[in-house]
This record gives sequence, structure tokens and C-alpha cells, in this order.
Amino acid sequence: MNRSPIAAPGSVKRIAVFRALNLGDLLCSIPALRALRRAFPSARITLIGLPSARPVVERFGHYVDELVLFPGDQAFPEQAACTEALPGFYASMQARRFDIAIQLHGSGLNSNAVVEKLGARWWAGFVPHAQQEEAGRLLTWPDTLPEIHRYLALMRFIGLRADDATLEFPLSAADQAEAAAVVRDKRLDPARTIFVHPGARLLSRRWPVDRFIAVGAHLAALGWHIAATGSADEGDLVQRLVDGVPGAIDLSGTTSLGGLAALLLQGRLLICNDTGVSHIAAAVGVPSVVIASGSDVNRWAPLDTRKHHVLHAAMPCRPCAHYQCPIGHGCALAITQEDVVYQAQRLLHRQAA
Repeated sequence: MNRSPIAAPGSVKRIAVFRALNLGDLLCSIPALRALRRAFPSARITLIGLPSARPVVERFGHYVDELVLFPGDQAFPEQAACTEALPGFYASMQARRFDIAIQLHGSGLNSNAVVEKLGARWWAGFVPHAQQEEAGRLLTWPDTLPEIHRYLALMRFIGLRADDATLEFPLSAADQAEAAAVVRDKRLDPARTIFVHPGARLLSRRWPVDRFIAVGAHLAALGWHIAATGSADEGDLVQRLVDGVPGAIDLSGTTSLGGLAALLLQGRLLICNDTGVSHIAAAVGVPSVVIASGSDVNRWAPLDTRKHHVLHAAMPCRPCAHYQCPIGHGCALAITQEDVVYQAQRLLHRQAA
């Protein structure tokens, strides 16, 4: 193994970062990417990730120079594996002669093999077992830390300054204009608007939509305006919510990622599942009530507990990796409409105060 190049940042020209995960996961790695860029301001940083990373990489061009799509591997559930494309992918990565490769994709149980095959002069990341730890390069997976702090811990372990855990989500003039157009066209009153996001990629992460409807109807009866958000393929789910809440507005599929963030920023509160939009709200500073069904709350909950409240029930099967719960979805059903309304009103009152 070659000597670490961290002590000589001027010699580092090309860096690869492996994180082939979805939106929320990627946003949680931004503080680590920020630390990496600060340490290597002139290096070309390549993120190896999923197609869903495109809008994030475009927004964070000051930290990441390019996105290279990972073909997938059977060991990773985030996308269908295209194993026939892997040999060509690894050959093209090795031809780039990366100076450093960083593994920001979990404990390393499966991902370290990917990073090693990139052929970098030096690589670092996590290892699943303490006996595998190697000073300044391989850190034992810090299972008890929140996601953001796990990757900052790795940056510090390899010798970088990494003390800023702040999330960010830069908004452009186009994002602001898009949000303004939605406000105008949908006749929203942002100061009276609560956004409700009933979707999530995994069905096991979704709180029942009838409970979202009950919460929305209760808040609407108190005079709040309810705007339901979701991706275009969540349109039917959002429509069910809109149909059940008097006066609710359907915003599914109407904005880009940046437009949605700019829109959330104008509202009073977000109520959602533990999914990517929760991390967007945390990044732009919108208060939120998050219903965490199945997920690892210690890992994924927003760090600012005054502004964000996560509701969850202790279950022996947490964290859950099932697409759909096979045993009755007890973690979701344990959270009541009254729980969510109470926390929503508490955050709204705190803002007013």
C-alpha cells in the first residue's frame, strides 16, 4: 500500500468517491464532501453514484466535478444490477488513475471490494470489524453515530479538518422563480401553508395515507392550508390525500427538486415520512414532523431537534430493509394521528413565539 497522500494535497489531482445511494443518503454526505473539497481545492472530484444523484451533483458543483454512474451490483439493493457492464466500468475507472478513492457507502462489507477495484493509488473507508481498522485509512464503522457524523468521522480519521455538520441545499434564481410560479398558479398562501408528503420509495417507510388525511383535515379545520407534495409517480397517493382533505392542493409532479426546496422554504411546516424530502427540509431549515416507519432513527433523524421532531416506535425488527412490511406494519401503526397533530402544533406555536 502506498503512503497516504493526505499530507501532500498538492500532489492529489483526481479523487473518486463511491456513494451509490439515493437522495437523502447523498445529502447527508455533503458535509463530508465539503471537507474533502476544502482539503483538496484543485483536485477533480468524481462521485460514483446513481442516476438520482444528477440534480444533487449539478447543485453542488463546487464540491463535486462530475458524476459517473455505477452499473449496480447484486450486493446493493438501490438499483437493479447490470453485472455485464461492471468489467468495462472498472476498466474505465482504472484508466483514470485516481490518486485517492474514498468509500462513503456504508460499513464496507460489500462496498470496499468496489473501491479497491477502482485502482486508485490510495484508498480509504470504513471496515465492519474493529480488527480490520488501519490507522489513518480504514475506520471501524461507527454504528451509533448519526449518518452525517459517520462520514465526518472518516474525514477526520484520514487527517482532514471536518468539524462542520451543517447541511446545505443551494437555491438558484430559477428555483425561486419556479416556486413563485407555483405559488401564483396554485394560489398558495405560503405563510398559512403546511406541506404534507405522504410518499416514500419503500412501502415499509410509508405511514398510512388515511392517517395523513386525518392529520391534514384536522389542521385544515384550524385554518391552515394543506399542500400535498410527491413525485409524479406518487400522483395517485397524493390525489387520495387531496380528496380527503377539504381545500387541499395537489402539488405532485409540479416542481423540480430545487423548485420543491424553494417552495418548502416559504411554508410553515412539513409533515412527511422518513425519506429524501425530510433531508431537504433540514437542509433549507423548514421545520418538520417526520414519521419514521422502519428506519434507523439514530442514523437518519435531522440533527436539529428543536426544529425537527421525529416520531417513531421501538420495534425489535428495526431497522427494516423490506420493501413492504411482512408482519403488519406495527412501527407505522403505533404512531397515531393525535401524535402527529400534537407535534405539528407544538412546532407551529414555537415559530409563532
